[in-house]
Amino acid sequence: MQRRVGAVRWGIAILLGAGIVINYFDRVNISVALTPVQQQFHLTAGEMGIILSAFFWSYTLLQLPVGAWLDKLGIQWLMRIGTILWTIATLMITIVNGFGLVLVARLLLGVGEAPAFPGAAKATGYWFPVKERGLATSAFDAAAKFSNVIGAPLVAFTVITYGWRAGFLLTGILSLLYVILFWIFYRDPSESRALSEEERRYIISGGAQPEKVAPVNAFANFGFLLRQPKVWGLALGFAAYNYSFYLFLTWLPGYLQKQLHLSVLSSGWYTVAPWLVATLTDIFIGGMLVDFLISRGGDITRVRKTLLTIGMLLGLAIIGAAFTNNAIIATIWISIALGGLAFSAPIAWSIPSLIAPKGTVGSVGSIMNFLGNVAGIAAPLVAGFVFDATQSFAANFLIAGAILIVGILCYLFLLGRIEQIHVPDELVTQGEVPTGASIS
Repeated sequence: MQRRVGAVRWGIAILLGAGIVINYFDRVNISVALTPVQQQFHLTAGEMGIILSAFFWSYTLLQLPVGAWLDKLGIQWLMRIGTILWTIATLMITIVNGFGLVLVARLLLGVGEAPAFPGAAKATGYWFPVKERGLATSAFDAAAKFSNVIGAPLVAFTVITYGWRAGFLLTGILSLLYVILFWIFYRDPSESRALSEEERRYIISGGAQPEKVAPVNAFANFGFLLRQPKVWGLALGFAAYNYSFYLFLTWLPGYLQKQLHLSVLSSGWYTVAPWLVATLTDIFIGGMLVDFLISRGGDITRVRKTLLTIGMLLGLAIIGAAFTNNAIIATIWISIALGGLAFSAPIAWSIPSLIAPKGTVGSVGSIMNFLGNVAGIAAPLVAGFVFDATQSFAANFLIAGAILIVGILCYLFLLGRIEQIHVPDELVTQGEVPTGASIS
């Protein structure tokens, strides 16, 4: 553990990050094209809220089964199938002709993208030692933010120049290219021919999660995990983060267009600054700073929980945007909020591989992502109807701030120490958790 050997694992991190960039293109394209889609199909803000929210219905419902499938079947095939489905869903929108079919396409997109984040978190646990887990996690989490830096203006330019359907065609083609790349290059460490024996030993000796250790009874395993305060603290804190994150992801262009009266193209450019700040803080604070502090002897719990709390507190800057109609000032407040929230996210995503009993990282990650995306369902839906009722986004920003306060309390008081969950001997004997689980 004195020196780093090989770089195959970082190639895997880049591959996972590229997938998140592309699948967030497919999530955000409907937000950028919000105004022309709404005008063509004569939809209310509430109906657009339903469309923006629909992705999360199927995505969220599949999180728990996806976690069990990842633990039982593995990452490789489940994510291959997912990438194919999300590509089909994106290309489907290029030919739809009404509210119903747009809704169906967004539901299918949720199905296809359901394995992406839990799969990336599980792959990171396989491929990286604990001391590199922060930066490795930020490689795919920062990709979710960076996709908006390049995706929003790129899709906005395409929509303005060639029409809104062209924006979906562009992202669909990029998704198809990623299907090919993932199919060719992703393997688990035990199956990778490119991985040297020296790098393999480095990864394993550094505390990587063992492969192919799955619970005997997935449903009993979920029951055990759902009784753990650590899991609830992580999941509820992440849900609070996700509410604000998806409020920005789905409605930021619409907020700029509707309340601040910017054009589609201008709103695309104004979204660049907050998402660029978020990308940088995600990598340099949520990834590199965390790893640096821990490598210098910092307590894992103190480092991660302190930065989690600071990030969520900075997220409260969203409230400042409720009290201005100046685009520049609003962008500054939103940049501060997103910057703070962004570096809390990879810290949260690194925790499942640190607290889960062996063989259950996918399950813990899926519980966390399930509750997080319940918030993802609520955020665009609530925002649409609140805007219809008030003709302002101010109330939406205040609601998001209140939810963040609840999330901070969950991280502080429910999560506890960041260490592997104790598994009672009798549960191992009964086959409710993997026989390889650590008993502490």
